[in-house]
Amino acid sequence: MRCCALVRDLHTGEELGIEPDTELPSASLVKVPLALATAERIRRGELDGATVLDVQPGRITTPGPTGLSRFRHPARIAIDDLLYLSTCVSDGTAADALFELTPPGRVTDILQEFGLRGFTIRHGMRELSDTPAERFDAAQAHLAQTLAIDAGTTGRGHRVPQLDTTRASTGSARAYVELLQALWTPSKIPSEVAARVRDLMAHNVLRHRLAPDFSSDATTWSSKTGTLLNLRHEIGVVEHSDGQAFAIAVLTESIVPASTQPGADALMAQAARRLRDHLRQL
Repeated sequence: MRCCALVRDLHTGEELGIEPDTELPSASLVKVPLALATAERIRRGELDGATVLDVQPGRITTPGPTGLSRFRHPARIAIDDLLYLSTCVSDGTAADALFELTPPGRVTDILQEFGLRGFTIRHGMRELSDTPAERFDAAQAHLAQTLAIDAGTTGRGHRVPQLDTTRASTGSARAYVELLQALWTPSKIPSEVAARVRDLMAHNVLRHRLAPDFSSDATTWSSKTGTLLNLRHEIGVVEHSDGQAFAIAVLTESIVPASTQPGADALMAQAARRLRDHLRQL
């Protein structure tokens, strides 16, 4: 498994990383910049969080997608609730409803206004639901994984467009840690907007990856995962009861052709925990 990671002490700025500047497809991590841009537009009065939208169902039946993506019938949902579904439940259909209000280019513009660079946001989430994994039945899932592993180029191109860094939305571990730092410490992001995104990440329901190594009665773990074919990512902030806080970004590419890899999730958590432990002892 290839691992690109960065852990930063949010108070001292000290950091440790593994290939932290390598760009990889962001998958669902892009929903955090989307949440930030949406919350900022609500603050500006450009959007009203109470506005109710008619959202068409995703009707996706393959394993993985959540929320509206699996709905069979249309639903009427407020923008504030779409934010929750997109960020906390990683609902791609909810995210696409938000992208229709704030397209990828506008999300990028708002990030740059806040001094956040290193992201490329090219498309919504609907594109991520049309990969080889959706074209094979469950018994052939390994074929989609094999294609994801073997069809790349040395220049980070790929026959699967969602994995091609020239066509997909991308980011690096460093770019995501910079975003986390801007959300958790004073920055150009308005305090009420940062607080809104922090609260959404604190209520992330997908807690099988890094959370087991960073959750306890003496810590708070706020995070967002991203998964696409052989990509497994997670970003988050662990806040300790003694006041220490660390921003963590782990972006990975597996070389094992299997959809379910709890061992890879555990290895990600162990690597991040070791980097955090070393920094905490400095």
